Amino acid sequence: MSAIRYFVTFLSVARHGSFAAAADEVCLTQAAVSLQMRSLERDLDMVLFERGARSVSLSDQGRALVPLAETLLADYRRILASAEHDELAGVVRVGALVSSLMGAFADAMLNLKQCHPRLDLKLFTGLSSDFTVRVENGELDAAIVTQSPAGFPATLKWTVLYSEPMVLISSADHPDHRRADTAALLHEPFIRFDRQTWTGTLIDDALRGLGACVHDIMELNSLESICEMVRRGFGVSIVPRLANANWNRASGLRVTPLPERIAPRRVGLLERREHAREAFTAAVKHHFIGAADAVAPPAPPPAPARVPASAAAAAFAVLSSSD
Repeated sequence: MSAIRYFVTFLSVARHGSFAAAADEVCLTQAAVSLQMRSLERDLDMVLFERGARSVSLSDQGRALVPLAETLLADYRRILASAEHDELAGVVRVGALVSSLMGAFADAMLNLKQCHPRLDLKLFTGLSSDFTVRVENGELDAAIVTQSPAGFPATLKWTVLYSEPMVLISSADHPDHRRADTAALLHEPFIRFDRQTWTGTLIDDALRGLGACVHDIMELNSLESICEMVRRGFGVSIVPRLANANWNRASGLRVTPLPERIAPRRVGLLERREHAREAFTAAVKHHFIGAADAVAPPAPPPAPARVPASAAAAAFAVLSSSD
C-alpha cells in the first residue's frame, strides 16, 4: 500500500506547490514527503517536479500524472468501501511490543480476527521508539507502544488502551524473600530492564520514587528473561505487571505491589492523524475503551479469557521478533 500513499502525497504537493504544506495535510514530516516523492519518481522513472529554492512546481510529466493519480485513488477508495462494507478486511500492518502479545492486546487481536475473518493481520515486534518512526513514515498502519517520556510527533496520535501497574518481583522459593518487605527486597541483587527503552526509563522513575539505590547484576530487554532469572533466584526486579501474566507462587514468583504514587506503564495505540485503516484502529480502541465505558464505575471491565499460545499464533502472523 506504500505506492497508494505516495500518490496521495503527490496530489497534495501538486495542489499546494510545496512539500511543507503537503506535509501538514498528509500528517508527515517535510523530509518524509521529499523522500516519498523521490521514491515515486524513481519507481515511475519520471521527473515529476521542478524543484526551486523555496517551492516546487509540476513538470510536464507531473501534470500529465495528476488525472491518472486522481482516478487511481478514486478506484482504490471504492475498493476499500466495497471490501469493508460489512466487515473489516484486507491487510493491516501493526507493530506490537512482545509483552503486549503476552497480555490483553493478543486477546483483542484474536477477537477481531474471529469476528472479521477477511482481516489479514501482519504483526511486527520491536521497540516503541522504533515503531514511532515506522508509523510516521507509513511503513506500519498502527502500533501498540508504551507512553513516550518525551511525547510523540504532532503528526501522530496516541490513545491509551490500558495500564499495567509496576510491581516488585522476587523468587517465591527463596527463603530470604518470603517475609521481606519492599525496602529489604530492594537490597537484593537487582535485575534491570534495559535503560535504553521507554519501559526502562519508567522503572528508573519508580526506583527514584521509592528512594532506592539498587545493586545491578544484569540488564535485559525481555520481560520473560527477567522473570526467569528472578524465578531462579538470581535477584529481584521491578517490572510492569502484564494483564494476563500468570505470576503467582505456583509459577515461582512472588509479586509485591508498589505504592500508588509509582506511575504505571501506560500502553496505547499509535497511529497517524489521518490514514486508510482508521476503521481497524477504531475497532481496537472500542475493544478497550468502549468496553471500559460500558461498565458502571468504579468496577473495571472483566479480564478477557487467556488465549492459548497456539490459538493466538493461528490468528495472526508475527513477521519479526525483538524486545
